[in-house]
Amino acid sequence: MLLIKQTDELTPQQLITILKARVAVFVVEQNCSYQEVDDDDFDDLHVALFNDNGDLQAYTRVMNRDTEVNFGRVLVVDQFRKDGLGRKIVQETLDVIAQRFPNKPIKIQAQAYLQEFYESFGFEPKSDVYLEDDIPHLDMVLMPKQN
Repeated sequence: MLLIKQTDELTPQQLITILKARVAVFVVEQNCSYQEVDDDDFDDLHVALFNDNGDLQAYTRVMNRDTEVNFGRVLVVDQFRKDGLGRKIVQETLDVIAQRFPNKPIKIQAQAYLQEFYESFGFEPKSDVYLEDDIPHLDMVLMPKQN
């Protein structure tokens, strides 16, 4: 099941499930101490895949800015990795952005090891590799398709 909701539309159970998975991946698994839940979370668009049992499988958050759209916190829950859900959640996210925020560039901060993955969706690197919370990242952009 695909879930697309603003923060204030999520049930408490959905919100806690999402935040728990994000902390598990980005703080615990990556051994990275930082403020994972931030002020953007008050008004994000959340895109999530749940299986038929109601288990969270994959997730992203989308932030609509004045001149661009950002997405991040891209994750696949450990037990569902190797099933192609990374590609699926990114494509679902791009589809949602194209529908809700057409004609805006999409800018992301990608972990450097995923550069080729994001390039396969049409993203282009826009920075050198830099450290963000001691993890190599680079800025990438996907320009809107011209009609």
